[in-house]
Amino acid sequence: MKKILVTGGAGFIGSHLCERLLNEGNEVICLDNYSSGSKDNIIHLLDNPYFELVRHDVTIPFFIEVDEIYNLACPASPVQYQNAPIKTIKTSIMGAINMLDLALRVGAKILQASTSEVYGDPDVHPQPETYWGRVNPIGSRSCYDEGKRCAESLFVNYHEQNNARIKIVRIFNTYGPNMQPDDGRVISNFIVQALQDKPITIYGNGNQTRSFQYVDDLVDGLIRMMNTPDEIIGPVNIGNPSEFTILELAQKVIKLTSSKSTIEFHERTADDPMQRKPDITKAEELLDGWQPKINLDDGLRSTIDYFKKIVQ
Repeated sequence: MKKILVTGGAGFIGSHLCERLLNEGNEVICLDNYSSGSKDNIIHLLDNPYFELVRHDVTIPFFIEVDEIYNLACPASPVQYQNAPIKTIKTSIMGAINMLDLALRVGAKILQASTSEVYGDPDVHPQPETYWGRVNPIGSRSCYDEGKRCAESLFVNYHEQNNARIKIVRIFNTYGPNMQPDDGRVISNFIVQALQDKPITIYGNGNQTRSFQYVDDLVDGLIRMMNTPDEIIGPVNIGNPSEFTILELAQKVIKLTSSKSTIEFHERTADDPMQRKPDITKAEELLDGWQPKINLDDGLRSTIDYFKKIVQ
């Protein structure tokens, strides 16, 4: 049994990770301040004697003896991080420093949940880990993009200077149960609007593309990355390379929900990437042949079933 700390463990991805780690026979400490997570996501785990919930902000040092740390704490949707940009930067940078210091103190392996947003609005397609990105450092999304880029730099510097046992993954668009209905992400937006028969709002002409991975595939990739030998540090892209336009996504959601919604087009948001697709060659090579298994239609059905329970 390993003792594992998951920061941001009450969030969308963190809650699924906590449950999977518990099911694999580990002791799990979930750390969250509920700024973007929800206790509802993990309340069903509280009866497990090997699960512990701690309310704490990663910008403040935390002391505990653990074997592994998954650092997921950070608002991840545009609505969340644009509403609190300074807090987002602090969470990414100070949170990384505090968790890296903890990992060094106790000799734990630590995994940084980075993001495909480090690539910005890319001019290389699909995006390999060797691509440095095209990011606006002072744009409306920069608090998240640059915070995550700086966190990656901190992880590498702690590894090179202090021999920290690090792992870095870059997470591409992920969806599934436990998403918040008002988090501003495209899949949750579309599903909620469709279930309420409201117009589906597309920002831009709908030709911008995304690659959507179901949360179970991501969690599998995160755990596989943590279990790699110490010399494998990343970064490694974790995403689904199946590419869809936003318009295609809207049409799928309308069909799967049997909605009466129409589609409305609005002005494209600032710094919104036109293309986003991972090159997962490295993940396939390093993570024991990891590949996403859940196709978009099946994943959307599961996600729609979840939203039907919480959306009026």
